[in-house]
Amino acid sequence: MLVSRCSRALAGVLLTFALLGGSLIGSADAQQQVAQATAKRAKQPQAPQVSAEAKRREAINSWTVGLAAGRTEGAPLQFASELARVVDDGDNMRVLPIVTRGPFDNVFDLLYLRGVDAAIVYGDVLEHFKNNPEIAGIGRRINYLMNLFPSELHIFVRPEINSLKDLEGKAVNFNTVGTAAAYSGPIIFKQLGINVDAQFIPHNVAMESMRKGDKFAATVWVSSKPLPPFLKGNFPPGFKFLPVEYSDKLEYYLPAYLESKDYPALIPEGQRVETIAVPALLAVYDWPKDTDRYQRVSRLVDYIYDRFPRLQSEPGYHPKWKDVNLAANVPGWKRFQPMQDKIDKIAKAPAAAPARPKIDHALARAQAARAAPDNPQEQERLFQQFIEWTKQRQN
Repeated sequence: MLVSRCSRALAGVLLTFALLGGSLIGSADAQQQVAQATAKRAKQPQAPQVSAEAKRREAINSWTVGLAAGRTEGAPLQFASELARVVDDGDNMRVLPIVTRGPFDNVFDLLYLRGVDAAIVYGDVLEHFKNNPEIAGIGRRINYLMNLFPSELHIFVRPEINSLKDLEGKAVNFNTVGTAAAYSGPIIFKQLGINVDAQFIPHNVAMESMRKGDKFAATVWVSSKPLPPFLKGNFPPGFKFLPVEYSDKLEYYLPAYLESKDYPALIPEGQRVETIAVPALLAVYDWPKDTDRYQRVSRLVDYIYDRFPRLQSEPGYHPKWKDVNLAANVPGWKRFQPMQDKIDKIAKAPAAAPARPKIDHALARAQAARAAPDNPQEQERLFQQFIEWTKQRQN
């Protein structure tokens, strides 16, 4: 009886211990599971908290376009700065003009320099690279937005030089390598059939040599008139600009002239010197459409197109903006498609009134000069006659 009671008591104790032990084991397992779940959650990536600084960095970079302009002393940098000013819209659009080695090297900057999506280049630069295996398929990679300003050819010579033929075999300076003159100048002389001893040193050094009569017979400049060195300097008698007659063999160039209002100390009042001009272009890289770089340039097109009239009408901008025609085509170049789409849309829209043709003053003067090459008075009469005839047709 006593044994039976003890057996039952022991059995109860064992049962209780078993139950308690199971409970303790279960509790340990649960705790371990909780700990594992907590550790797992800790390892999972958390949504990053974007700081105000990071947001600002993103905003300032999203719609910024780098524009390779040119040297500090040239017209391209001024045009780039004015374009940047007129399209500026805070974080929505910003253009950064970049000081570069010049329009020739701007091609390489546009192709290879990080952050550059646009560049000012000259119209004849594409033809050079088309025949150069250094860069393959450049015509497909670089487009243009618009024809900008012409850069007039200035051939400044000593008194004994009276024609281009007089420069045969003589030392002629084309400024330093990378400048517009150093690139376009030799091409122009080659097309003109004039062989010279081409030099490429800073113009101020060559000009001093010209004054002394030491070496140089001429310096060649390619930039928008008027050039400050010819406004500030006092030159010995007989120093002058050499005329260059426009002809069909001068591909990619335009007829132009220098006149007394441009250089009153060098050109007598009422006279002009016939020359040619190299067209400058605003070029862009033709990024694939699915890239953010393409979207940036496309947005730049929107801003240029919408705000361009301000460049032509508001004070404080270069007067040559008034001569820029957004729709003007450039032979041999392909226009960036978003800009071409805008121009095509305007061309297809019904016009309220017939558009008046723009008078090409440079071409009219060049034609007058050919008709009366040795008679400035007759050239002026023919020019004014053409202008009056054009106005009557418009009315």
